[in-house]
Amino acid sequence: MSERADLNRRNFLKLGGLAAVTLPAAAGEIIKVDPSTRQLDLSVFKRFDFHYSPIGIKFALKKPDQTPPIKSKAAFCEMIKIAQEGESFYAAKDDHECKAALIPLGLSEPDPIFSSGQVGPKLGVYDNARANRNIYTNMYKVEKNTVQYVIFAPLDKLMFSPDLLIITASPYQAEIILRAMSYRTGAAWNAKGTTVMGCVYLYLYPYVTGELNMMVTGLHHGMIARQLFPAGLLFLSIPYQIIPEITQNLKEMEWDLPQYSGGKEAHIERMKKISTELHEEFNIPGSD
Repeated sequence: MSERADLNRRNFLKLGGLAAVTLPAAAGEIIKVDPSTRQLDLSVFKRFDFHYSPIGIKFALKKPDQTPPIKSKAAFCEMIKIAQEGESFYAAKDDHECKAALIPLGLSEPDPIFSSGQVGPKLGVYDNARANRNIYTNMYKVEKNTVQYVIFAPLDKLMFSPDLLIITASPYQAEIILRAMSYRTGAAWNAKGTTVMGCVYLYLYPYVTGELNMMVTGLHHGMIARQLFPAGLLFLSIPYQIIPEITQNLKEMEWDLPQYSGGKEAHIERMKKISTELHEEFNIPGSD
């Protein structure tokens, strides 16, 4: 039985909409609720039975009250792997083992040795300093000191509306999510990255631009060196602007398309049948 067929046969959760936020109020008192705290029902993602849990990310100015700090220093790219082990945490400036990540987070000025591109050629990553320098010249980043804490939570412990939902998926799982992204709009996929500073494109690029970004494990220097993930998985970094659209489309669309399991000849015949029916419906002669 194929992965898709197996997925299609499971008993799926019943899915709701946006969870309401209710706050106690005295008689006549008006309670204003920050929309960013409302929690979208993301239980549809549990249907995928991901090997690595989806992770919600929030960029915060204020220290979270109910989330503990990370237990030890780690690289920014490594923190998603730590969260996938099952615990929520926040990371402050001093918790980052790789100081380069502090630059796109607006928490540090770049070291001129790094930002001038001197390090890349020494690592064998770039031929010359000017090539490496472009990483810093074109870097996506937030305004200085507007983010003091980055909060991580696995899906089953997510207690906030995430700025990013990062999914680690197999290709067949990713295809369903990417199809959900463009199901109503026809929007094209996006896959951007650089050999070094992959954290910029995992976290900051989708957050700053509002565009989903797709990355492939095994292509980014720091993650390879730290041996964080097997090669060939897909990261889908989904920004808050399109999380509701993708979530709703996943609830409504068909996941296991019949043409994916019927084989080449069945697919060709199905396409011919659809084409013939549509030409007849619109009274347009067929091309053959």
